[in-house]
Amino acid sequence: MAVHAHPDDESSKGAATMARYVSEGHEVMVVTCTGGERGDILNPAMDRPEITADIHAVRQQEMAKAAEILGVRHRWLGFVDSGLPEGDPLPPLPEGCFALVPLEESVPPLVREIREFRPHVVITYDENGGYPHPDHIRCHEVSVAAFDAAGDPDLHPEAGEPWQPLKLYYSHGFSRARIAAVHEALLAAGLESPYQEWLDNWSTDRGDIADRVTSRVECADFFEVRDAALLAHATQIDPNSRWFAVPMEIQRQVWPFEEYELVRSLVDSTLPEDDLFSGLREKAAL
Repeated sequence: MAVHAHPDDESSKGAATMARYVSEGHEVMVVTCTGGERGDILNPAMDRPEITADIHAVRQQEMAKAAEILGVRHRWLGFVDSGLPEGDPLPPLPEGCFALVPLEESVPPLVREIREFRPHVVITYDENGGYPHPDHIRCHEVSVAAFDAAGDPDLHPEAGEPWQPLKLYYSHGFSRARIAAVHEALLAAGLESPYQEWLDNWSTDRGDIADRVTSRVECADFFEVRDAALLAHATQIDPNSRWFAVPMEIQRQVWPFEEYELVRSLVDSTLPEDDLFSGLREKAAL
């Protein structure tokens, strides 16, 4: 089970991993916390009055198409997008949005989904949300609380029979190591890199999230599936953006995996890993 804040997050974060595991016969579910109603339209071709007038329904349709492409099951938690506040000072978040819903209200719906689907592995964002969007940070908080609560029969008895997932992973934002590796490969191939400014502005005090990675899942064979799922989110993904600026052969050669941090494990886990089911397969074979 992968828990995400908005529709399109599942396709930009860990999509190739999910597609690989689906191909191996595993059941995979994506849970989306909000409807993405306040997200900007980032594809100029879709910035039309009829789209903006019914953005909630459009993003539901896009999510359904992406889930079909990835081969995953999907559930909405039904909360309202908080939007990304901008300005100095930052404006208050909208009343009733996901980031302001108390955890005692937002955790039980995810506990219910966990107990119904019964996943062995749960993936969510780290404590920074991958990037500091209020919904991403709240998604982290809700996911960790639900992971811990789902197996406790004394918590949320109305949410179904207890079920304890066995491994919890964080996904992170882009690491500097990955950006730099792709950047250097593009230059070596005589191609223009879209990442020079990004690297130039990367503070040396910021460190690199790559230092926290424990698990690398090889999934280069599923990068095309990932990209197709991304493009299904047509209001949010511009096909001419830098998402698609790196030739597929360079992506496969330089960074053929997706990365995670194992933060909870109730089975024996030897790090580093190349499989999110490491320890679980061995347990099942006993």
